[in-house]
Amino acid sequence: MFEDILVTGLINGGVYALLAVGFSLVFGVARIVNIAHTAFYMLAAYCFYALLVKAHFGFALAGLTAVVAVVALSVLSYKLVIEPVREHESAVLIATIALALIFQELMLFSFGGNFLGIPSTLEGTVTVIGVKIAYQRLLILAVAALMLGATWALLYRTRLGLAIRATANDLEVANLMGMNVQRVAMATVAISVALAAIAGVVVAPVFVVDPFMWLSPLVTMLAIVVLGGLGSMKGSLIGAFIIGYVEAITVFALPQGSFLKGAVALSIMVIVLLVRPEGLFGVSFEEER
Repeated sequence: MFEDILVTGLINGGVYALLAVGFSLVFGVARIVNIAHTAFYMLAAYCFYALLVKAHFGFALAGLTAVVAVVALSVLSYKLVIEPVREHESAVLIATIALALIFQELMLFSFGGNFLGIPSTLEGTVTVIGVKIAYQRLLILAVAALMLGATWALLYRTRLGLAIRATANDLEVANLMGMNVQRVAMATVAISVALAAIAGVVVAPVFVVDPFMWLSPLVTMLAIVVLGGLGSMKGSLIGAFIIGYVEAITVFALPQGSFLKGAVALSIMVIVLLVRPEGLFGVSFEEER
């Protein structure tokens, strides 16, 4: 059982990290609480399904096209829906909830409410420390590690990354220094949604695709960013693996634990809010930037 927990927590933590790091990234730069973040994850899974199963694209081409299409849609949504009300936090929250529900209803209308299956990209299994793991799940872990490493390299080895970190550190100073904070925010939205879209593409062959698949990851992602500290990418990364392993322990160690893992994640979020509202690595924002 220990080996199962070790492997499952690592794989789930990798997927959660892709979602949570992207969410924290866009909050840190643009101060946007994007509830539609996991809806783009859902859209990527549907797009991958349509291209792979209906249009008969290859796996790589279908995945790449799905990610690019969803990122383009996110930038358009940001420009048309979020940017006009960006200065009003409550309006942004309502707008992103509305976007998520619109995407959900569009998928219901287009594909129905049935569960859709996608064939595995890689067939077969491998045994690691006594646990039989499907190659598809190892692919999830490998892609998650690669994308998180690429995100780190972008943030700390490129001029765009410097601009993103400067804007996240102090929006007013970045603006006074002549940075185009609107473009930086848009680029950040694209990067964050790309991470979510990649997560949707790689998990689609493992889980079923349905219009409500964005809700459960949303709850888990919010618990992670609260635990790690809203706006802290390091906190989101560490929080993702903490929650991933807590869920794995709940599933394998408790009777009917698969039904309790969401409640455990929410309980952790509530406790952290009561004890340390800024999270493990977050900071308290006493004034609006």
